[in-house]
Amino acid sequence: METQPARKAYRSDLTDQEWELIRKFVPAPKPGPNPRKYSPREIVNAIRYKLRTGCPWEYLPHDLPPWKSVSDYFYLWRDDGTWKRLNDILRKRVRKAQGRSRDPSVGIVDTQSVKSAESGGSTGFDAGKRVKGRKRHIIVDVLGLLLVVMVTAASVSDQSMIRPLALEAKQTSSRLKKLIGDEHYRGPMADEAARAAGLTIEVRRPPTNRAGFEPVPMRWHIEQSFGWMNHWRELSKEYTRNPRSSEAWIQVGFIGFMANRLILSRRQSGTIGRKMSI
Repeated sequence: METQPARKAYRSDLTDQEWELIRKFVPAPKPGPNPRKYSPREIVNAIRYKLRTGCPWEYLPHDLPPWKSVSDYFYLWRDDGTWKRLNDILRKRVRKAQGRSRDPSVGIVDTQSVKSAESGGSTGFDAGKRVKGRKRHIIVDVLGLLLVVMVTAASVSDQSMIRPLALEAKQTSSRLKKLIGDEHYRGPMADEAARAAGLTIEVRRPPTNRAGFEPVPMRWHIEQSFGWMNHWRELSKEYTRNPRSSEAWIQVGFIGFMANRLILSRRQSGTIGRKMSI
């Protein structure tokens, strides 16, 4: 097993247990005339450092691999599906550790509108939330774990995205039967989009006869997911030019979150010292 590098560790570094969980699914470098200079673990550590701190690529610390090499790997693994694949693998493992089926039958859908930095790319204005930037459309399971993420200009309506979201969610989990959302998903367009994916959509509103804030049953899980995303400074704004990169950063965040949850689960069950496999 590849051990921690001989440098002072950052808080964002993978632990040995976390690396053991994902190392088999991090692609090996393509063969070439030159030997590999940087370990995959250090590349992932550098990517996690950027996610946690929100620093520009060029500001990565000098004791991590060069920023250009790190960014090249990030985009390569975005394009070849590595980040999505890791997210799906770990979600299944977390669900199993929680005594659930590997694939969910219920998903929760919602959006988050986020201001964009002056980095270019597609942006828009969300008139309802008064935000100029981008909108993150996500579906999570009842544990708040990521199923699908799509990032668009903030001006794109929630209902117009339910069809591609539902189709990808159904492809990700064949067991999926129902999506739960707020009033933005009420109407013929959303119903037809859900039916096209073989799903139903259920709209849940907060109670109107009670004072103060009260979590909406089931829907609070996705608010919890958005709360987790707020801990990753790379996601505090939309810094990327390409919305697909934003999607990848969200997947990277959930990968780290789920790896940590699996370690805690195994520690509590007394299996942390056993060989781990996925």
